[in-house]
Amino acid sequence: MSVGVLALQGDFREHAAVLRNLGAEVELIRRPEELSRINGLVIPGGESSVMDKLARAFGLAEPLAGAVRSGLPVYGTCAGLIMLADRVIDGITGQQTIGGLDIAVRRNAFGSQTLSFETDLDVPVLGASPVHAVFIRAPVVETVGPRARALARLSDGRCVAVEQDNLLGTSFHPEITGEFRFHEYFLQKVAAANFGH
Repeated sequence: MSVGVLALQGDFREHAAVLRNLGAEVELIRRPEELSRINGLVIPGGESSVMDKLARAFGLAEPLAGAVRSGLPVYGTCAGLIMLADRVIDGITGQQTIGGLDIAVRRNAFGSQTLSFETDLDVPVLGASPVHAVFIRAPVVETVGPRARALARLSDGRCVAVEQDNLLGTSFHPEITGEFRFHEYFLQKVAAANFGH
């Protein structure tokens, strides 16, 4: 099972380390032709508008969107969640997404980096014990469309984790807290999808 990590910008090294820890073969993805060698993809946190520009500059945006439409399992954290959203409420002028998740997200929903925070979340699909989540300039899912489903919400009801078919997205960064259950859950999706090219 080969899992790619989009390595244009952001904390891709941390995701690669977690995935290798869990036994996956990992490939850092920077060019369109590399997509043909992977069975799943993680889009890391970072700066979504920069990631979008780089994806287009490297010729990756269209092939990525096509792979998502074809059923490639993809897990996006923070900026990666924004990249997978069908709609961005407060994107910068010209900002585009790969799309695929039937959601609308708000970028930097919690304010600047100084307003970063940590909390415990109930995530029933991952078992009874709560997930410790770190939010850093995080987006929030403002609306969850009929094709997607919320996996976790903050105490105020705002959605911060979502899935739809082979797609998974979190507002927070499990890769930096030693919380591997979302990556394990994603690898189960990758194995079940058996996505070939």
